[in-house]
Amino acid sequence: MKTSAGKRVLMLVENNSYPRDVRVRRESEGLVAAGYRVTVISPARRSQPFHERCNGVSVYRYPAPAEGQGQLGYVKEYGYAMVATFCLSLLVLLREGFDVIHAANPPDTFVVIAAFYKLLGKRFVFDHHDLVPETYYYARFGGQANRCIYRILLLFEKLSCRLADHVIATNHSYKAMDMRRGSVSEERITVVRNGPELDRMWPVEPDQDLRQKAGTIIAYAGEMGVQDGGDHAVRALWHLVYDLGRTDVFCVMIGTGDARASWQALARQLDLDAYIWFTGWIPEADFIRYLSTADICVAPDPSNPFTDRSTMNKVMDYMALARPIVAFDLREHRVTAQEAALYVRPNDELAFAHALAQLMDDPDRRQAMGAYGRRRVEEALAWHHSLPHLLKAYSSLLSGPDGAQDCRRGACESTEIWPKDDKH
Repeated sequence: MKTSAGKRVLMLVENNSYPRDVRVRRESEGLVAAGYRVTVISPARRSQPFHERCNGVSVYRYPAPAEGQGQLGYVKEYGYAMVATFCLSLLVLLREGFDVIHAANPPDTFVVIAAFYKLLGKRFVFDHHDLVPETYYYARFGGQANRCIYRILLLFEKLSCRLADHVIATNHSYKAMDMRRGSVSEERITVVRNGPELDRMWPVEPDQDLRQKAGTIIAYAGEMGVQDGGDHAVRALWHLVYDLGRTDVFCVMIGTGDARASWQALARQLDLDAYIWFTGWIPEADFIRYLSTADICVAPDPSNPFTDRSTMNKVMDYMALARPIVAFDLREHRVTAQEAALYVRPNDELAFAHALAQLMDDPDRRQAMGAYGRRRVEEALAWHHSLPHLLKAYSSLLSGPDGAQDCRRGACESTEIWPKDDKH
């Protein structure tokens, strides 16, 4: 079926490969189902094809850069990604065409590419996933980063907000920031939360091997970046085992990222090898089964100007699988989880351990918290509640449809393979 002019969307993503970036996948497939033609440019994991069409989305990939180490490393990573993305965007323009360029940050430097295409009459949608200046300055470098780079990142964020024909924010904290710092009028912002897909996230039977590890299974699942607080979880586990004497416990850490090696080294240093398992990346079925086995899930994100305003995907994943949560008391944790979490003083690892022990001794409360979380996802947070807001934003921007059509879900049609290691 030929797509009418005005309904062709090019999505740019650098922070993860497609379709591993679940928000971009959900948005892309939702737009396709509503009659849009969507193309995505992303980095490639090992053995992913240069081009494929999957579930109606046309995907172009470039070899992923090495993850940035240190401040100069991040400049190199994003500089390479910008050049590669722009080159592929020219290819997409010639092969398939597009009317809207939809940039998912980070990086906010995608605005440079968007500005070029606005000169050609294309619309620009800024999909504000992360507060990049705060991620860089506070979350990753603890307030010790280069102030000049921080100010440059603020400039790119402001340019992204001001040049965008429409801004999509992941929560109301980001919306408020876009209005205050980006000078975006409220009518140009739509909040599209990144909720779980209920047809993919159901509690299943526990994994028996994991279940036999200890009387209480604790789980962390998500990205393992410096900003994600896994080191706090490891030290809280040490307090739980060695200060509180709760040795009938085992922690599974699911995921991967540039901080995983340092978290593992910390666990070895604290003599926790018998109490913790870092799984690395695992298939979705194993992810769901391991979380369904957990008695308690943790959100150890430390308090800072980035995490206080950000919605963490792992929290909603825990809730979708009816798991009770222990979390540091952050603004958006409370907005999301409400009564599904037990909150402790931010960054206090001993208090975190005491909260874990409290839930270990109260199975009825764990069950009630898990049931509340699942119900909240079903009634308010699941992706099907967010998708209409995305479609409405596009409808107002392009006078396109705001109703969904059936999506043809065929096999991927691959062409060329990048023989590269998975470095992203």
